[in-house]
Amino acid sequence: MRAARAFLRWSADDLAKKAKVGVATIRRAEAEDGIPNMLVNNMEAVRKAMESAGIEFVNGNALGVIFRSLRKQRS
Repeated sequence: MRAARAFLRWSADDLAKKAKVGVATIRRAEAEDGIPNMLVNNMEAVRKAMESAGIEFVNGNALGVIFRSLRKQRS
């Protein structure tokens, strides 16, 4: 989530507003490494908000994120 927010140049508050979750939810989820410990509906809301802004979550050798537009240029 932190990496995706950095790509988008969103603050935790920006993401919380776009996903319609509390900013404390975002901060708690980002406080730990790995898969965020969140309620499923909050995780889905965050994922949808980021994907609608152009983020693609990938899982090659390690978890990561890219902008969809960058991936299309490489293909």
